[in-house]
Amino acid sequence: MARRPEAAVEDRATSKKIGSLRSLWPFIRPYRGLALLAGLALMATAAISLTLPLAVRRIIDGFNQGFGLLDQYFLAALIIAALLALGTGARYYLVTRLGERVVADIRKAVFDRVIGMSPRFFEQVMTGEVLSRITTDTTLVLSVIGSSVSVALRNFLIFIGGFGLMLWTSPKLTGLALLLVPLVVGPIVVLGRRLRVLSRENQDWIAQSSGNASEALSSVQTVQAFTHEDENRAAFGLITEKSFTTALTRIRARAVMTVLVIFLIFSGVVGILWIGARDVRGGAMSTGDLVQFVIYAVMAAGAVGALSEIWGELQRAAGATERLGELLAVTDHVQDPARPVALPRPVRGEIALQDVTFHYPSRPTQSALEEVTLRVRPGETVALVGPSGAGKTTVIQLLQRFYDPDRGQVSIDGIDLRDMTRADFRRAIALVPQDPVIFAATARDNIRFGRPEASDAEVQAAAKAAAAHDFLTALPQGYDTWVGERGVMLSGGQKQRIALARAILRDAPILLLDEATSALDAESEGAVQQAVERLSHSRTVIIVAHRLATVKKADRIVVFEAGRIVAEGTHEALVAEGGLYARLARLQFTDGALSIAEATD
Repeated sequence: MARRPEAAVEDRATSKKIGSLRSLWPFIRPYRGLALLAGLALMATAAISLTLPLAVRRIIDGFNQGFGLLDQYFLAALIIAALLALGTGARYYLVTRLGERVVADIRKAVFDRVIGMSPRFFEQVMTGEVLSRITTDTTLVLSVIGSSVSVALRNFLIFIGGFGLMLWTSPKLTGLALLLVPLVVGPIVVLGRRLRVLSRENQDWIAQSSGNASEALSSVQTVQAFTHEDENRAAFGLITEKSFTTALTRIRARAVMTVLVIFLIFSGVVGILWIGARDVRGGAMSTGDLVQFVIYAVMAAGAVGALSEIWGELQRAAGATERLGELLAVTDHVQDPARPVALPRPVRGEIALQDVTFHYPSRPTQSALEEVTLRVRPGETVALVGPSGAGKTTVIQLLQRFYDPDRGQVSIDGIDLRDMTRADFRRAIALVPQDPVIFAATARDNIRFGRPEASDAEVQAAAKAAAAHDFLTALPQGYDTWVGERGVMLSGGQKQRIALARAILRDAPILLLDEATSALDAESEGAVQQAVERLSHSRTVIIVAHRLATVKKADRIVVFEAGRIVAEGTHEALVAEGGLYARLARLQFTDGALSIAEATD
């Protein structure tokens, strides 16, 4: 889905079928009582509508039978109209309520499914496209459940009832009307297939447009910094125009179908009316019978015309339903076991990687880790160092089971991560990622994200430990200052300190720091290092860092190169041993501006 737009459209445009709407039934089933009431109201209004022509015939044929009888006919017609109004209002309320309820459940189900997917899923699907599914596609489904299906069923009932009453009124004229059926059904079938493909293609382009815009807007500062606005405008404009072109083709096809169907139907009605008028003149039927037949014919023809239009809506909604079904049915490559083993409490914090080999799905021929064996004792602070791409962050990813290793196993306290639920062992882990995520909320809420039930005093203590308290109190509303989307109001170092405070507040037995001090100034980095040292006395800490000054005091330093462990030991032992670490240390401590990445270029 995140692939080239043309490929995405080609792969999926031909797969849509109207039967996809059946997959909505599991969401409707819990509300089948409401659906039944809506169906009864729908049938009642259809039946009442079909009685109106009978009343009209009585009025016309009984026009010369006295005012008393005529008044009764008009009163009956008024009562029928009142019942029809009440039934239509009840049907609208019940059907619309059912549609809103079902679509709300679908949106929640899709979000619940996607929020738990492993990163591998998001390597293939753009976030903007997922959002398009939750918004645009569910809106189409709402139009079907809350309107189109109801209108379609009502028109179908009116067509069946109207046709039966046409046959009862005049078999001759009804037989002539049947000659119109092939002429009407033909365009619906032929153009309907074309509409099905175009509707799905249109939705694909809308999703691509949403994904492109989401990516550009979420990185707007980078786009502007590299003066890439024109290129982004051009790319978005191209996708949007392709979406418009596809929509325009769909609109033309539907317009042509509507014109053909309506013209054929009403041309036939005029022809039948002409023949009926001759029968009235010849005494073969009464004027009331002819009017009654014409009304039923118009109702049946209008029902068929409405069905032809609704068919296009159903085609679009079927495509939307199929795409939502794809998200709900997608298989996550990382799944919890059927019979999970619980991580014993209290958690000791022993970590082990045993002969682990791993390739990222997007780079299947390039090993991120190759036969890595690493054991971290409970309460030990271990630093992972090495050039960029050496596999350090991959270890952090595997420890949280965002991916599963291709070979080998990753365990906590002797239990393979694949034998536990992810929620179980992740509660024992606190993370400070390389790119800290700041939510559009207050600074206090961002820190409390680590432990929602924490008190204000605990939030403040965590902020102090992360050297964040001073700058937070200096904000306009202090801890309650709104920091903007993605923390746009904060500097890189401030974001990192809030992320660190969040991890400290979590108070987990395992702390993972992935370049947690890379955006800090020297003074703040020193304060954070002291905080980490205090925290390391009571928990297992794994630190990924490029700057060796950050890891000198670690109990053990593990050196990675090309996905393998090439050395490990204390800072002093590794310097004395020579090799990659000694060279990096010599370069960094003789020129503090150098990082490992720079030193290895």
